Amino acid sequence: MAKSKTILITGAGSGLGEGTAIGLAKLGHKVIAGVHIYPQATALRKKAEELGLTENLRVERLDVLDPYDVGNALRWDIDILVNNAGIGETGPIFETPIELVHKNFETNYFAPLALSQKFVAKFIREKKKGKIVFLSSMGGLFLPAHFGVYCSTKHAMEAMAESMQQELKKYGIQVQTINPGAFLTGFNETMLETSFRWLDDDKNFTKKADLKAEIEKQLDSPDWKLVPQDMIDEMVRVIPADTGKFRNVFPQFVEDMLKDSMAKAWTNTI
Repeated sequence: MAKSKTILITGAGSGLGEGTAIGLAKLGHKVIAGVHIYPQATALRKKAEELGLTENLRVERLDVLDPYDVGNALRWDIDILVNNAGIGETGPIFETPIELVHKNFETNYFAPLALSQKFVAKFIREKKKGKIVFLSSMGGLFLPAHFGVYCSTKHAMEAMAESMQQELKKYGIQVQTINPGAFLTGFNETMLETSFRWLDDDKNFTKKADLKAEIEKQLDSPDWKLVPQDMIDEMVRVIPADTGKFRNVFPQFVEDMLKDSMAKAWTNTI
């Protein structure tokens, strides 16, 4: 195991974030699990107690859009920041209400950028060789229909991370992305329902029944039902490591698919 690190994970109240926080704590790392709301904090603290992890797993409310939560987080002495918190908006991007696009970017792009800037400044002032990890997505490297809003935020995150990685090398600060495939955590399934709260068959060109049929076809694929623990194990391996790849796509068949998709983009026609 890598030397014990102090690791802050945002969005650790459920899914891959929660599982990774628990997995890292089990390995002996000091984990601060930042959760969005207090009920998540209560539930995860109870789980930490049941698992005998209270010494290594500290649970704190950290709404990445709350300036007081963020200010409090900056008091913590950490080695690694994992920007995992995120939301998803799906549906036809040519009709998605613009305020929902803004909201998705606020959470998925501006909030992790702002938090990372603050911790990077802290690392530089303290002459600490810290690490920033961005939870991107396979959607940060390709773009299926109806995922334009969410994938745009992750494409922007990819650009942010790649630029930051080059800029921070001289300070000894590492930057990585982790790009999961479609793991069955509940995130993708609920994200695919978001457009039905605003779509109106009397106003929109996209009809609910047509979109529902397309979504159900996507969800029926085994590639959308990957086992979360496999991804958690990979995140537990990558996050504390002192060496590794900048971009970490998992599983391998997703990496192969993305490379093929990116190559085909050069021959795409209108």
